[in-house]
Amino acid sequence: MAFASSISPSYSLPNLSSKPKKILTTLNKIHPLSILQRPSIFRIGCSSPLQGRDSLNFNLSASVTTADFLLDESVGEAQLPKGDTWSIHKFGGTCVGTSERIQNVANIVVKDESERKLVVVSAMSKVTDMMYDLINKAQARDDSYVVALDAVLEKHKSTAIDLLEGDDLTIFLARLNQDISNLKAMLRAISIAGHATESFSDFVVGHGELWSAELLSAVIRKSGLGCACMDTREVLVVNPTSSNQVDPDYLESGIRLEKWYSNNSSDIIVATGFIATTPQNIPTTLKRDGSDFSAAIMGALFRARQVTIWTDVDGVYSADPRKVSEAVILKKLSYQEAWEMSYFGANVLHPRTIIPVMKYDIPIVIRNIFNLSAPGTKICRPDGSENEDGQRLDSPVKGFATIDNLALVNVEGTGMAGVPGTASAIFAAVKDVGANVIMISQASSEHSVCFAVPEKEVKAVAAALEVRFRQALDAGRLSQIAVIPNCSILAAVGQKMASTPGVSATLFNALAKANINIRAIAQGCSEYNVTVVLKREDCIKALRAVHSRFYLSRTTIAMGIIGPGLIGRTLLDQLSEQAAALKEKFNIDLRVMGITGSSTMVLSHMGIDLSIWRDLQKEQGEKADMQKFVQHVHGNHFIPNTVIVDCTADSFVASHYYDWLRRGIHVITPNKKANSGPLEQYLKLRTLQRQSYTHYFYEATVGAGLPIISTLQGLLETGDKIMRIEGIFSGTLSYIFNNFVGERTFSDVVKEAKDAGYTEPDPRDDLSGSDVARKVIILARECGLKLELSDIPVKSLVPDQLKDSISAEEFMQQLPQYDQDWSNQRQEAEAAGEVLRYVGVVDVVNGKGTVELRRYKKDHPFAQLCGSDNIIAFSTQRYEKQPLIVRGPGAGAEVTAGGIFSDVLRLASYLGAPS
Repeated sequence: MAFASSISPSYSLPNLSSKPKKILTTLNKIHPLSILQRPSIFRIGCSSPLQGRDSLNFNLSASVTTADFLLDESVGEAQLPKGDTWSIHKFGGTCVGTSERIQNVANIVVKDESERKLVVVSAMSKVTDMMYDLINKAQARDDSYVVALDAVLEKHKSTAIDLLEGDDLTIFLARLNQDISNLKAMLRAISIAGHATESFSDFVVGHGELWSAELLSAVIRKSGLGCACMDTREVLVVNPTSSNQVDPDYLESGIRLEKWYSNNSSDIIVATGFIATTPQNIPTTLKRDGSDFSAAIMGALFRARQVTIWTDVDGVYSADPRKVSEAVILKKLSYQEAWEMSYFGANVLHPRTIIPVMKYDIPIVIRNIFNLSAPGTKICRPDGSENEDGQRLDSPVKGFATIDNLALVNVEGTGMAGVPGTASAIFAAVKDVGANVIMISQASSEHSVCFAVPEKEVKAVAAALEVRFRQALDAGRLSQIAVIPNCSILAAVGQKMASTPGVSATLFNALAKANINIRAIAQGCSEYNVTVVLKREDCIKALRAVHSRFYLSRTTIAMGIIGPGLIGRTLLDQLSEQAAALKEKFNIDLRVMGITGSSTMVLSHMGIDLSIWRDLQKEQGEKADMQKFVQHVHGNHFIPNTVIVDCTADSFVASHYYDWLRRGIHVITPNKKANSGPLEQYLKLRTLQRQSYTHYFYEATVGAGLPIISTLQGLLETGDKIMRIEGIFSGTLSYIFNNFVGERTFSDVVKEAKDAGYTEPDPRDDLSGSDVARKVIILARECGLKLELSDIPVKSLVPDQLKDSISAEEFMQQLPQYDQDWSNQRQEAEAAGEVLRYVGVVDVVNGKGTVELRRYKKDHPFAQLCGSDNIIAFSTQRYEKQPLIVRGPGAGAEVTAGGIFSDVLRLASYLGAPS
């Protein structure tokens, strides 16, 4: 059977200009009947000489000669088989971006063991942009479109030369050159008209997909396999909508597919993505992510076993890996989860891509063409039994997605309540300006409606609402139409959220602990997602906080260490030793972002290598600046939680605690100055702590590493009533009096303690009792007593003559003069069967505290100490007859640093780390 002249169906292209009857373009398209023959060699003819824009008329027509096709009439039409024998593959522009990558795609298709395969391809990388650029240049009457078109030709020509040879190469190049020649004439017409309709643009742009499909099908045929090339404009029929989208006509597409396959049956088909046709045979596209949509539609039409989307990532991540470095690949997602995540900006699929395959339960698999060993992410209907991600079996949240550059519009007023049609009027006004509403939230009182729109559209939206509701605003029925700019949306997505109590509470708790304020909240009754609106500047910080809280990544804390002295450097060494174990066993990532002393500080954006922090401080140290230090540690939005650890005894540093807590920075310290300073400042600090989600831990202020503060707080929180706290709170003075026995002199024991590092550089700081007094004040205030430090009578062990006028060295030289007095006191105590102990007492019943030297019987627990041990006895209603006693080492850098470290881990637990 021979064919000649034009063959239906035909594609009709609308006028190039908006002016009617000035330019008429008609494209007659040939239906391909062979895997070797692609539709349409176009012939362009002008009906009259060109005499300016208004007189231009031209026709695009197609013809075939009897040599083009010979079809044996005796061969019956092939029936289209449907079902699991078909697998669908989609390769994007990156996957076919070079000749090597096209060959790689061909290898993947050939090795696929499926009985039948349909492959959907995009244009080569950047080609679609190049085609749109051609149209833009032509419309602007920029003659450089000719050079740009030559670049398109050269790109495909060089690729074909790399991949093909012989007749295959000759045929492809002939078609390519003919297409380029036709496109040049079309672009010339556009340039003359100064305008191109959307349909004409879609026709021009679609050539990129045609060329890549032809190249790939030819390469597959080189391997010896049969392969048909499908121009999907002959099969996919779509109806354009008013929202810049298209709706597939599955019935008509199925009819055309049956017809196409009857003439082009093959077990391997390479089809063009992105392009389609309208019911009137006008070329169009599937808009954004159209190639993915093409593959999904084909999967539905073929009732395929699986649709595989090949891309350049290993699968779908639990969060954007550019924002959350610990994001994990999800092995499975339900259709609904993938839909929600893609809607909220996750790099998964366009939401419409999922619709065609859902109806037939066809799974979609996201694979990385550059990492074939990665299994990818499977999107399918969940069976509800498997541990899908290797994560926590009961984890209700699959992942998180964000949308940036939004603005909130808030319409509020008492006149809205109970008035039908208000919401309709609001969103009708929004629709009229063509704005896209991303999220809506309304209080049940109907007093206000707020919604999120892209920031670039908010001015038009606000203006439209002002006009629409001008009368209501003037009359006071509406109080305001407010715009809140610089917002982002954070969405938590998971199908199990619907059946898991407390997901929203956990989400909001994580955000609160990261000191992040929520502007608006939305949740559908399906509970597949919970959406919150935040400040744009908080978005990454919030994303990391919630991601960590749901056990999908480590609990990461940015740390700033102030005071790398004896205790500070010991803490840094402990952190260095435990860092790896904390990450592996407890999912805790402690990153020291800065270390500062009084003169030098060292900062890092990723975290200081603690194994060489001393060297870094010497080599990279800069002048200490407290404001810059804190801003650096807290200013990293990639880490949601910040803690400052103050290892000094400095009042100036302690004066910053209130401001740090107010800014959402947690504080951990052994520094007693804040809790024992002026009562007004203390109460202000504790009030702020209780009213916020920011933590202030100070266990090491009393008893070094002993659990004194936590024990007291536990007693109070469980309703016990404290009667009295009595104890030996100074490890230094405990050591001195534990060793002041026999014939030893007091001065010798003090010198021994100083040489052993138990005392301060000036031992008078310990012997004065002021340190014990501060500990007594701290405990008294924990019990609710409102005492100042000056309210505590203190028995100083420093002779009056040696208090202030001499240096520490002179003090040690003159101290032996008082040894006899001390020996007398010891002998008196021993004669009575007692020992000397320096103690602090909190008398809660009488509302007072004291620090004094007391005598205890040798069988008393306070007399049984050794070394630098502390001992504290809690007398309470529950522990009235026998006090609750806490005993252990109360001095030394190791135990003090250990107490601080324990507070750091307690903070991590509070912030979501598994316990």
